[in-house]
Amino acid sequence: MSVPVEKNAAPASCDALTVMFDGACPLCRREIGLYQSLEPLRPVQWLDVSEAQTGLAPEEQARLMARFHVRMADGRMFSGAAAFIELWLTMPGWRWLGRIGLLPGVTPLLEWAYVRFLRLRPRLQQWVRATEMRHLPADVVADLRSNHAGESGAVAVYRGMLWATRDPAIQEFAQRHLQTEQEHLEVMNALLPPLRRSWMLPIWRFAGYVTGALPALVGRPAVYATVATIETFVDQHYKCQLDLLADRPEADALRQLLTDCRNDEREHLEEAHNKLLTKPGLIVQGWCKAIQVGSVLGVWLTRRI
Repeated sequence: MSVPVEKNAAPASCDALTVMFDGACPLCRREIGLYQSLEPLRPVQWLDVSEAQTGLAPEEQARLMARFHVRMADGRMFSGAAAFIELWLTMPGWRWLGRIGLLPGVTPLLEWAYVRFLRLRPRLQQWVRATEMRHLPADVVADLRSNHAGESGAVAVYRGMLWATRDPAIQEFAQRHLQTEQEHLEVMNALLPPLRRSWMLPIWRFAGYVTGALPALVGRPAVYATVATIETFVDQHYKCQLDLLADRPEADALRQLLTDCRNDEREHLEEAHNKLLTKPGLIVQGWCKAIQVGSVLGVWLTRRI
């Protein structure tokens, strides 16, 4: 099934098959990336019709992005399933599928399936974009997942404090810190796609709420000791990530975001230390030790789940 398209839609070499794809679509990018990794049986020119430098008119660009197209070396244009068949016939390991597509009645069947896929494509694109992390270095994704879980837990910590205390000093302390932690969580939300976040977030939120509420019921020393313990761990956690990103210019923006978050946490740590005027009792010390162990375990889990 051949679908006519204007021959001046995009430049092409005289002997190449021109593949016109929507590079703005994450599904298309992944599939085209697979084809580009192969050694074609004849010359292939890859044209991302979503890019502004193609020089296409807006209407023509939108039409080419809506369906998959290829242009043959002789100028013939194919769209949809017919275009895929022509591409498969060029790709090693895919020629058998192209030959099947040429059998009587198969191309219309593939076109029927392709049209229905196009109806689902917007939803599939949303799902894939929710998992994409091309903007992040692969070796820090697990740490960022733990950061997101940690900031979610930190927000819950201060909400737990505010629920449990009637002390104006603790309320003021918790309100200020809660605002900062909410800002950190927004940063992590922007960095990490929803489907890449920890599946254990409800557990970490509950644990954070309890971790904030219990010391608030005891009093100020327990609250400040708890916060100092948490922030000491968070400070070292951020430091490890910043050390990993050192001397990597491509990660400058991410490193600055993490540095800003770490500086805020260090301010929280310093304030908690300054307010902790007396050494905590044995029970509070044991509580803080449990927080340290729980934090290590929490990071280990969120890096994996």
